Amino acid sequence: MNAKSQLFCHHHHMTTPELPGASSQQTAPHQQPHFPPMPPNYGSPGASGPQEYARAKKQRNIIGLVALIAAIVGFIFACVPGALIIGWVLLPIAFILAIVSLFLKDKAKGMGITALILSIVGTIVGFAVFFSVVASSAKDAFGGDTKVSAPTAEAGGGSAPAAAQPAAKAGTRENPSPIGSVVESKDWRVVVNSVTLAASDAVVAANRFNDAPAAGSEYILVNYSATYVGSDANGQTPSFVSVDYVTADGKTINSYDHHVVAPDAIDSNTLYKGGTATGNIAIQVPTATAGQGVLAVRPGMMADKVFVAVK
Repeated sequence: MNAKSQLFCHHHHMTTPELPGASSQQTAPHQQPHFPPMPPNYGSPGASGPQEYARAKKQRNIIGLVALIAAIVGFIFACVPGALIIGWVLLPIAFILAIVSLFLKDKAKGMGITALILSIVGTIVGFAVFFSVVASSAKDAFGGDTKVSAPTAEAGGGSAPAAAQPAAKAGTRENPSPIGSVVESKDWRVVVNSVTLAASDAVVAANRFNDAPAAGSEYILVNYSATYVGSDANGQTPSFVSVDYVTADGKTINSYDHHVVAPDAIDSNTLYKGGTATGNIAIQVPTATAGQGVLAVRPGMMADKVFVAVK
């Protein structure tokens, strides 16, 4: 084959068209495979990289956290009688901050809700503690716990009573203490010295303005001594002590229901520590059951009652 024939064959080979798809099946050894470009990666829906992290960090509710801390501290102080005022200052603050934190947009609500609940419960507990302290203080100021002891030879005087027992163990309506028992509180010592039944004639004769008892009733005279043993520098009046009559069917009658002047009436002037007043009070009671009732003795305005027999 001459040079012209070789040139024609080479030209014919280079210009021969390829069948469709042939190029996709044949790849020169020195060429890299061609892949279609990947679509851009935008991440999961709603994710935006640093912006999403900033938004998540924004969820922290600082006001709710402050409200929760104030509510916890306020709740603790509300339970301490000597620090109630601190609790009462912190709890309203916690309540207001908790309300504000619940209305903040895109903020966590858990701490705000907890603070709101704690502030409400803490306020209730604070009021309960406050009234308990007030009641205890009032009881201490006006009498305290009442004790009763057996009669002594000097029961009505200023000497200390012997071996006192709690009122719960003696002096009930079902088992009243005997006449002469010493009934004592923080401020007063009271002794019922005697009870005179059917004393209507003596009472009516004591004062011309005294009325006769009603039909079916009679006056009784209760003689008792009240000694002030408290520490009030201004003293107290014996009117802080009360002696009432309780009928057999449980009704209370006091000397003011039918006001009369008793013979040798007890003095109501102020007594100071160690001072004693002794005298009578007149009470109108049912005649048929006069001896079946009991006396209710209260040695101070807030003291517990002790029941004493009438005979």
